[in-house]
Amino acid sequence: MKATIEDIRAILKELAQSQQELSQAQKETDKQINRVSQQIGELGNRLGEFVEWQVRPAVVRLFQERGIDVHEFHPDISVKRDNEGLEIDLLVVNDTDAILVEVKSKLTQRDVDEHLQRLAKFKRLMPRFRDVKALGAVAAMIVPNEVASYACRQGLFVLVQSGENVIILNDAEFTPQIW
Repeated sequence: MKATIEDIRAILKELAQSQQELSQAQKETDKQINRVSQQIGELGNRLGEFVEWQVRPAVVRLFQERGIDVHEFHPDISVKRDNEGLEIDLLVVNDTDAILVEVKSKLTQRDVDEHLQRLAKFKRLMPRFRDVKALGAVAAMIVPNEVASYACRQGLFVLVQSGENVIILNDAEFTPQIW
């Protein structure tokens, strides 16, 4: 059976139409994937906010119990100076101490490393704190053991969820790094 030119044209027309339909379906799938990705990102941000709201009421008390007489905290600090930026989730202070607290839903080693970089530039970008003893802390709902150990070795306090409370994971003999 031989295909006529009209048969070939009809097949090509069907192929072109199918390709156009597939292209349209791909565009719609891409839009749906983008919407879901955005929703997941928003959910992650909301979860981080939830953790931060769990940590906020506890930070002053927790550090006071460790002998650091802080009495105020400032959430969501953002600084821009000399083409550099710094964002701090919670800054817990008194006249001689400042504790920079990074809050995550799940803490990673990369988060710890980024917080160490933040601590290294804190006094330079916020010179009004240049004469205080700067300390670091990380807080999260989920903290894998190896990440908690790493953060402790770097001199950071580690705050974790324990039941309905937030606790400092570091033992009583822990000596924090001072920046």
